[in-house]
Amino acid sequence: MSDGYSYTLTRTLDAPAATVYRAWTTPDAYARWAYAAPGSVEMDVRPGGAWKATMVTPDGTEVPLTGSYLDVDENRLLVVGMDVPGRAEPSVMAVELEEDGPATRIELRQTCDTAEERDMAEQGSTMLLDSLTRFLAEVPRAE
Repeated sequence: MSDGYSYTLTRTLDAPAATVYRAWTTPDAYARWAYAAPGSVEMDVRPGGAWKATMVTPDGTEVPLTGSYLDVDENRLLVVGMDVPGRAEPSVMAVELEEDGPATRIELRQTCDTAEERDMAEQGSTMLLDSLTRFLAEVPRAE
């Protein structure tokens, strides 16, 4: 999809892919790092499955989000659709995981309609990756 404004963020996380995947797909874990209100996250992680979460902004505003999973490949790929009010098509974000020894390379990709939307989404995703990195550093290792 070349039309639109895209961004790609890549980071190496100090955790195995299965741990990173669980952080994205387990409601309690996700709520702990993704700025979601505790108890607000519901996930049916399969293609066509729905998800919802209430995000809490730094100033305490609650933003309910809904969407669905477009593609799921356990420990490797999540393609997440996010419902956008007033738009027929969801905003789509791909989360790709690649095991790299004991670490995992994560890549987030998203295409937006405007440069402004892309910049906001990229900023939000950067915050998410920062928070995920901190969360994974605190997760006890299941050896």
